[in-house]
Amino acid sequence: MNTISSYSPIHVVGGGLAGSEAAWQIASSGVPVILHEMRGVRGTDAHKTDGLAELVCSNSFRSDDATSNAVGVIHAEMRMAGSLIMATADRHQVPAGGALAVDRDGFSEAVTRAIHDHPLITVVREEVTGLPPRDWDLAIVATGPLTAPSLGSAIQAETGKDSLAFFDAIAPIMYRESIDMDICWYQSRYDKVGPGGTGKDYINCPMDEAQYHAFVDALISGDTVGFKEWEGTPYFDGCLPIEVMAERGRETLRHGPMKPMGLTNAHNPTVKAYAVVQLRQDNALGTLYNMVGFQTKLKYGAQAEIFRMIPGLENAEFARLGGLHRNTYINSPTLLDPSLTLKSRPGLRFAGQITGCEGYVESASVGLMAGRFAAAERKGEAISLPPATTALGSLLGHITGGHIVTDEEPGKRSFQPMNINFGLFPELQPGSIVKPEGVKRFRGKDKTIMKRQLIARRALADCADWLGQTSPFAESAPA
Repeated sequence: MNTISSYSPIHVVGGGLAGSEAAWQIASSGVPVILHEMRGVRGTDAHKTDGLAELVCSNSFRSDDATSNAVGVIHAEMRMAGSLIMATADRHQVPAGGALAVDRDGFSEAVTRAIHDHPLITVVREEVTGLPPRDWDLAIVATGPLTAPSLGSAIQAETGKDSLAFFDAIAPIMYRESIDMDICWYQSRYDKVGPGGTGKDYINCPMDEAQYHAFVDALISGDTVGFKEWEGTPYFDGCLPIEVMAERGRETLRHGPMKPMGLTNAHNPTVKAYAVVQLRQDNALGTLYNMVGFQTKLKYGAQAEIFRMIPGLENAEFARLGGLHRNTYINSPTLLDPSLTLKSRPGLRFAGQITGCEGYVESASVGLMAGRFAAAERKGEAISLPPATTALGSLLGHITGGHIVTDEEPGKRSFQPMNINFGLFPELQPGSIVKPEGVKRFRGKDKTIMKRQLIARRALADCADWLGQTSPFAESAPA
């Protein structure tokens, strides 16, 4: 090792944002790290260099507004926790309005230099072709969405054939509060009460014949994103993009994911809907709903415009839009414990996008948590989980158990990667949102903004308390 330490090293596999952050957090706690990175020995289809923390798809870390944006909140929490990724991003920032964008090359070079210069970190350029050997004792796998096939096969062999996804088919997810329930209604098809169900487990959005045909026309003509050459074309009949289904025949959708059978409009029981879009609860908090069967390759702008044609979703706010792309990730809610440890293999943690988070910042934040947890375990300390009210805790909760599994199709994985968003945070205590003095009309949008500001303030205060720091919001944050 580069220096003397009384602790045995922790091994980190993967030198992307998550692996680099995990290694930094471990070393910063006084525990040595061996960071294994295959680039330099074996490349990937997307990376161009062998630098650590190389940014592949974009140079943007998205919004830096910590007052009312969930991404900005997780930025702030990571800074409080001594994040290498955030500190480096701040030093290599380029103009991007309210967003945090970086000089890609300068950012990667600085992270690489910081990791190599740390006296407790040793970087080993090699491909780890299987699960970390048991004599490594404590290890973190942070290999990202482009995990090498040999390692992916080893993970699948350990966790089960249905535990690892190689392509990510994502339907749009929206905030429950933005759905118009004067048009939509709760009902399961034929009022079926499944295990844990009530017979009213879906939100239903009705369409008449003219609305349906206009919607199909928009889907067929909408702009789509093509697959990258290295992704291939992973279409199979159980996971077709909604626009591909529409192209296969004008009536295909209303006999597939938009079939109206077994549903009665609670607002107008005598009129049968021509087609129905169903929304299914996506998290245990009930704050997020996904569009059933609506995985798509439509561009984001087209998605928002077309899906707001659906009655009841005219003002829908999306926590994330849909997609279909290569993204290796595990079924974390069933495989990982709250400290990101594989339940079948004590001492082995996963971090980054392979756990089912989405985005640079989210990936690094999970690496940050995995690193802190592993270091605490190595030092014999109690593992302290971030409060559920924080951005870190909310994302961790989604990954390790906050996502619910549908009972309609037993065995089918429904867990999907997610960006940080306010739908993952616990609700505020009743009475927290008070209409400002002198305001006569407290409109929904104003109320939503205030709600998010309060959630952000609470998150930062609780994160500071978790880290043993002083927060200016500690006294005023709602419980």
